[in-house]
Amino acid sequence: MQYPNIDPVALSLGPVQLHWYGLMYVFAFAAGWLLGRWRASRPWSGWKADMVDDYVTWVMLGVILGARLGYVLFYDLSVYLADPLEVFKLWNGGMSFHGGLLGVVTVSWLWGRRNGKTLVEILDFVAPLVPTGLFFGRIGNFINAELWGRVTDSPLGMVFPHAGPLPRHPSQLYEAGLEGLLTFAILWIYSSKPRPRGAVAGLFGVLYSLSRIFVEFFRMPDPQLGYLFGGWLTMGQVLCLPLLAAGLWLMFRARSDKGNA
Repeated sequence: MQYPNIDPVALSLGPVQLHWYGLMYVFAFAAGWLLGRWRASRPWSGWKADMVDDYVTWVMLGVILGARLGYVLFYDLSVYLADPLEVFKLWNGGMSFHGGLLGVVTVSWLWGRRNGKTLVEILDFVAPLVPTGLFFGRIGNFINAELWGRVTDSPLGMVFPHAGPLPRHPSQLYEAGLEGLLTFAILWIYSSKPRPRGAVAGLFGVLYSLSRIFVEFFRMPDPQLGYLFGGWLTMGQVLCLPLLAAGLWLMFRARSDKGNA
């Protein structure tokens, strides 16, 4: 397959450039906000539309700060210590899902204290919305021609710019499909009626972790880190293990809490 060579710059207005990667975040937050308002309209949700509006504002801050700081700390600390201003160049990519998740959990806890909601309640509400953001984020990676996969002779292989002459797995699209579309479909259907506390958030943790661990076998590791062990273990897989454990724990806990849906 031929890589489409999409210009990472969507629009140039003199010195101002609008990058597709940044637009993907706009699309992600817009989709999450609209879907969140729809979920709030369900009679059993316990949420109101204005609560969603306020919460999404907090989430935007948590995602951006958490994802950027997570990438800096988990993946490329030495580069950012050498050039601290690089931290602010978000259009160059370099965002960590796990850092973004920690940012969301942090602001959710703070927001919940102000609005009388527990952290688990909030995470159950927001979990089905997260995969839409993951989908748009991976499409942004694809447009940026970054985070490509391993060399392959599969018909799905693509020759990416700056990745050499050999075709590679379009692992960004695999992640968009698994972490994004498939996880969204399962969570949206599962959360369409009341569930025990923690069940929806736990299911998200399990689905995302398994999807990410699987796709990492097709994706090249970040070059500054390489494989952590045995020519196959990556940082992404390691960071998924605590999330997988937390997801399984929440689901197990929910089984004994069925009376509190």
